[in-house]
Amino acid sequence: MTGAAEATGGPGTNAPEDRPAAMSIGALAAATGVSVRSLRYYEQQGLLESERSAAGHRRFAPGSAERVILIQHLFAAGLSSRTIAPMLPCMVDASLRTPLLIEDLRAHRDRLEREIRRQQETVRILDQVIGAYRQSPTVEA
Repeated sequence: MTGAAEATGGPGTNAPEDRPAAMSIGALAAATGVSVRSLRYYEQQGLLESERSAAGHRRFAPGSAERVILIQHLFAAGLSSRTIAPMLPCMVDASLRTPLLIEDLRAHRDRLEREIRRQQETVRILDQVIGAYRQSPTVEA
């Protein structure tokens, strides 16, 4: 194809009208249900990238909504932004995936399971204390 055909947006080109529009931070917040403040934090932590318009406004790529939702899932799983940052590229680009990613996620899952067992033991102990308290006579001060 010649340069002229490409410039006019001919077949196979990625002319501006063919590309999905970038989103403002407000549109991304509305699309994901995540606050503008959180999106700025994600960007500051290196979890999310944006470009700036001529006026200095953030413009997010069309795939950013899916990335934000993935970030939200990882936060909900108990991962910190410091842990998520090096994992995220491997999670969104299959060509970057390594066995280390799975090992890291499994290690986090194992830590969560240990914490759950500790919490369950704490609940069991509290139930014993509550049971003992209910059976004891009231002490007057």
